[in-house]
Amino acid sequence: MDHISPIREYFGLSFNMSTVLMTTVACLIVFLICFIGTRQLAMRPTGLQNFLEWMIDFVRGIIKANMGWKVGGQFLALAFTLLFYVFVANMLGIPFEIYNKSTHEVWWKSPTSDPALTLTMAALVIIMTHYYGIKIRGFGEYIKDYVRPVPFLLPFKIIEEFANTLTLGMRLFGNVYAKEILMVLLVGLGTSGLIGLFGGFLPTIIWQAFGMFIGTLQAYIFAMLAMVYMAHKVEHH
Repeated sequence: MDHISPIREYFGLSFNMSTVLMTTVACLIVFLICFIGTRQLAMRPTGLQNFLEWMIDFVRGIIKANMGWKVGGQFLALAFTLLFYVFVANMLGIPFEIYNKSTHEVWWKSPTSDPALTLTMAALVIIMTHYYGIKIRGFGEYIKDYVRPVPFLLPFKIIEEFANTLTLGMRLFGNVYAKEILMVLLVGLGTSGLIGLFGGFLPTIIWQAFGMFIGTLQAYIFAMLAMVYMAHKVEHH
């Protein structure tokens, strides 16, 4: 529990180097899987291509559940990227955690266990909903939604934008962070001695399986809510 983040100062700003490293690793994994899976496309997909096409169909279902395909089709790549990236990022911290024994700095973990990353992703999603809302519907029609059905709802709808950002980012962070904290406790129990080894082995295996379920579910929820918020902005309700 005394593990710390490797914080470094550059240009007067503080950077969590573990988050930077693991974000890069997650991006590379997503890129390589997509690149290899689409390098030799076939009419009868197998292997990675089959997996990627299944994911695209799954994401298409998420979009169609929230908005018409005529409008929502343009967000297929966005939803796919969010779902795939968050899933991979959530999975990175499950099998193991790497830290420096001398400094106790953790270098390998799920990057989504850092609130700075999850809140940044949430803010990016909310900003994109405003951008596409104005682009698709026009500024005049878009801004009217803030005073519909009655003008006094304006301050509440502004507060809602900040609330959506916080809940979208903190939900992902909270679940992944709690998963990793309990994993550290179980591993600590398993390495405390012979009794701890037998007492912590089975709970660790079970929690790893449950952690995979949590990571998958949170990736789905993040992508789903992103499309829900997008639908509210690009379609008239």
